[in-house]
Amino acid sequence: MTAEWSLKEADLRALATPPALPAAMPGAAFVDPASADAVRIHLDNVLPALDSLRSQSGRLAAWGVELAQRLLRGQRLLAAGNGGSAAEAQHLTAELVGRFDGERVPFSAISLHAESSAVTAIANDYGYDDVFARQVRAHARSGDVLMLLSTSGKSPNLLRAAEMASRLNVTTWALTGAGPNPLADACDEAVMIDALNANAQEGHLIALHALCRAFDMEVGRRSPAVPAGVPTSGMPKAGLPATGLPQGGGRP
Repeated sequence: MTAEWSLKEADLRALATPPALPAAMPGAAFVDPASADAVRIHLDNVLPALDSLRSQSGRLAAWGVELAQRLLRGQRLLAAGNGGSAAEAQHLTAELVGRFDGERVPFSAISLHAESSAVTAIANDYGYDDVFARQVRAHARSGDVLMLLSTSGKSPNLLRAAEMASRLNVTTWALTGAGPNPLADACDEAVMIDALNANAQEGHLIALHALCRAFDMEVGRRSPAVPAGVPTSGMPKAGLPATGLPQGGGRP
């Protein structure tokens, strides 16, 4: 057995052995001062993110109303982000395809990063910078909305997606961290949260829920009420025939 192999075996054994625990674990009364301060500072830094959002509440409300009107006409929402922003984008599309907090019909919303086979194929063949732009070219139609999330506002793949959307007459909205930043400049409209990156990302979820609040209110204004206990998955959208396609035809 080589020395190299012996070291690897020792490392594996060490990793497989759990550390010894103290006889009594710290309870609720235990507070490590440094950790407590770090948590307090983090929570305090959420407040600037909320204040920044509150100052842009009118834009979030307008987005929710416009998105409802477009999706009721048969348009689609596309969304994308990287890392934590990808999770936030997928949270939004889940709220639309599923529901926010009231019964209503489902709407077409796609998270581009969630299509793992397409993402890896495009990244392998064309490069990671094109993973979203190529999907926008495939799925987007004139009048759709593309929502792009990024705390930095500098991700090349999101910038290329915004550029492609503009060529297809797709409306682009950016949800970013502090501005100005390239993504906000590249999109038709932006909500920029003036806060630390981690807190800005937390603000993104609040912003998306606020948008959904306005979205559902607008859908409720334009749609018949759904009786309790009636499934909504097969119901046509307000203003649509029983086929569920927009008046005058479906998406090309």
